Amino acid sequence: MMDSIEFGSKTIAFQLIFSDRKSLGITITPNMEVMVKAPRNVSFERIKEKVKKKAPWIIKQQGYFLSFLPRTPEKKYVSGETHLYMGRQYRLKITEAKSNIVHFRGRFFEVQMKKKSNAKTLLRQWYRERAKLKFAEIAEPWIQRFEKYNVKPESIYLQEMPTRWGSCTPKGKIILNPELIKAPKPCIEYVIIHELCHLVHPNHTNSFIQLQEKMMPDWEKWKAKLETLLA
Repeated sequence: MMDSIEFGSKTIAFQLIFSDRKSLGITITPNMEVMVKAPRNVSFERIKEKVKKKAPWIIKQQGYFLSFLPRTPEKKYVSGETHLYMGRQYRLKITEAKSNIVHFRGRFFEVQMKKKSNAKTLLRQWYRERAKLKFAEIAEPWIQRFEKYNVKPESIYLQEMPTRWGSCTPKGKIILNPELIKAPKPCIEYVIIHELCHLVHPNHTNSFIQLQEKMMPDWEKWKAKLETLLA
């Protein structure tokens, strides 16, 4: 069931689930949803009291996950438009040709395509191919550094995600949003390091944050850059 509390000027909605557990727990999903699991004998008043007490932490966690929300404006994919690659702007040039191909030349993306082809589809395919190569290249030295913690990702997989830049499955598969290829290398490293830290510490505990800071002391700078550049 859904319920909510008021905290200052904010309304915190949460999903309440009763189960055969001994303690009340609150978790925040990557989609910024608040999940409250409570013992069957706990009153609604007690539950709301606990949620209100944890409100500052809930808001902080929601803000944290919000930073992984891709918000890049829609492009029209026409000549003269600029597109990002590894943090730099490149101008798009579209020409008609006998075959479909994307060239990366100097400061231009040149998309040569057949008359009825789709420039958006061709460029997105190019981005995905580049992301597959570059992400593996960028991740490899970090994977080696994390081996001292006895962890290693099962694989690195690309998947378009509307609300996240990266994620990590319980089995150790790291999933990266191909849109990240538009960001500077340190931003990509930040997301990869974040997910590698999850192999060591599954939750966002103090130990997780400490490890992330150890591996990338200026992670907040690149997190902010990612939010600004692709906002």
